[in-house]
Amino acid sequence: MKTSTARAIQCSAALTAAGLLLTACGSSGGSGSGQSEPAAAASFKGRGPITYVAGKDTTGTVQTIIDRWNKAHPEEKVTFIQLPTDADSQRQQMIQNAETKSDAYTVLATDVVWTSEFAAHQWIEPLPANKFPLGKMLRPVVETAKYRGKLYAVPGSSNGGLLFYRTDLLKKAGVTRPPTTWAQMTAACAKVRKLPEAKDMSCYAGQFQKYEGLTVNFAEAVNSAGGQIVDANGKPDVDTPQAKKGLDFLVDSFKDKTIPKEAITYQEEDGRQAFQAGKLIFLNNWPYVYSLAQKSAIKGKFAVAPLPGLNGPGASSLGGSNLALSSFAKNKATALDFMKFFTSEESATYFLKNASLAPPYADLYDNAALDKQYPYLPDLKQSITKAVPRPRVVQYGDVTAAIQNEVYAALTGKKSSAQALKDLQGDLQKLTAQ
Repeated sequence: MKTSTARAIQCSAALTAAGLLLTACGSSGGSGSGQSEPAAAASFKGRGPITYVAGKDTTGTVQTIIDRWNKAHPEEKVTFIQLPTDADSQRQQMIQNAETKSDAYTVLATDVVWTSEFAAHQWIEPLPANKFPLGKMLRPVVETAKYRGKLYAVPGSSNGGLLFYRTDLLKKAGVTRPPTTWAQMTAACAKVRKLPEAKDMSCYAGQFQKYEGLTVNFAEAVNSAGGQIVDANGKPDVDTPQAKKGLDFLVDSFKDKTIPKEAITYQEEDGRQAFQAGKLIFLNNWPYVYSLAQKSAIKGKFAVAPLPGLNGPGASSLGGSNLALSSFAKNKATALDFMKFFTSEESATYFLKNASLAPPYADLYDNAALDKQYPYLPDLKQSITKAVPRPRVVQYGDVTAAIQNEVYAALTGKKSSAQALKDLQGDLQKLTAQ
């Protein structure tokens, strides 16, 4: 939950950890090419009980906000349905619910890259933009909620990848500032690992299991090396020298053990737990890690910085979670009011303070009191505003599956970076031509 990011999905995002956090979508199931034209705006009639559907809330904060709503609306109570933590499974279950036209799911916590797919298939309703304070939100975050110029979701949280690092160990090793390049990071690791207390530590990890987190980390490596997955017109452009440098960084890092071999199984929570347990010097993950790490044995011994890149600061994948309304739900008037409540600036502030979830509201990043309490906010705002979205395509499930298959083959030595990227280029050309 980098997601999507997470880290997101996460994806935002997730992901992905809290129900708001997850960084992304996943497997190709149910993403077929038979998209329809967007439906007309819904009437939003009906009041009564509804459900809120999201990934497992590992932060323990979502139910608190739901309880506040339920106390004030005893006749319109919200039931929290928690899906698995990984975004791929969440997406599958939401699609299955939509394909059966079930009213079991009302408000959906969707990864930011699902909007086009869900809207094109008419699984979610177009929303009245004037119902929500979109003008107060970060523009890149709001854009993730739109399809063909219409609003189909409301930003609940954003997400940008951050580099978590052990300040105590870097300082003791004589490293005075966090790295801005991959080479600086590996050099810092070499110094730190000469310390007796760090000799068994690994240098760096992200999320490399074959799921959406791998798409997020691959995209970040490619973008941070000057490459891109698709160009400005949405055409695949991944078989390039720049993209190869990004993938080579990951492949070579596994080979020389900069990334530990067990990280090939890591999702967001695995990396967080390894970092908190003192197994990693650096970690690429979503901001939710901050509040949890502050409650662990490394409290006061870590900080965050922007992700490093090939020749300077890197680029995060844009993660986060939006709230969408199922086209097949009942009590849509209640659902719309709950979405406004759940995505309010007050709720966003609560999630920031209690779960380190990136708020969609711009002014929360420029609040002096919050910046003092959460010193990572300036870096997080930079990460989000400079983040690169994953491909916004209707066939996203198939696209991310193709990315995961080819990148995983390269990381596990079944293909060279060059061959994996060549094959991926062909796969993406076929999928985006549909």
